[in-house]
Amino acid sequence: MAIEAGDFKTGLTVLVDGDPWVVLDFMHVKPGKGAAILKTKMKNLKTGSTQERNFNASTKFDPAPIEKKIVSFSYSVDGIYTFMDMDTYETYDLDEQVIGDDKYFITDGLEVSLVMFEGQVLNVQLPATVNLTVEETAPAIKGAPSTQTKDATTDTGLTLRVPQFISPGEMIAVSTADGKYSGRA
Repeated sequence: MAIEAGDFKTGLTVLVDGDPWVVLDFMHVKPGKGAAILKTKMKNLKTGSTQERNFNASTKFDPAPIEKKIVSFSYSVDGIYTFMDMDTYETYDLDEQVIGDDKYFITDGLEVSLVMFEGQVLNVQLPATVNLTVEETAPAIKGAPSTQTKDATTDTGLTLRVPQFISPGEMIAVSTADGKYSGRA
């Protein structure tokens, strides 16, 4: 079933020139003359590149046959991250380049979704927040305002700002969207 550009929604995946693209943002524009156009910001799921593209509102696209598979992180060795499907016990090895900065959020046993296109793993979809252990941070400053933050490093190597009351060894919740402190775990 074809999808018209006028029916785009954020997060929709479509095939453009044979590659899967996800719609990040879109805006309908109706010029004074002529047909309405759709200004979009799209991300190529194979290459990771982002482009702004314009389409006629009646342009038709095929939906991208994206498959998501829930897997559990097992281990990493020499930049290769291994995930296991807990139903079939099939393993998936992903290079650190595919994982990118998401490596700072991946901990033992973490359940993630692998985004797949035609049997090829495109990327890893993380939960909204993950629990990480603070490995290193400065002691709290007595009398400091409660809004003041300090640097901390987690067990995965992520460096972020945390409130003054956080100390080493504590579990904290971290947003995977922006890598910021979300609260105590």
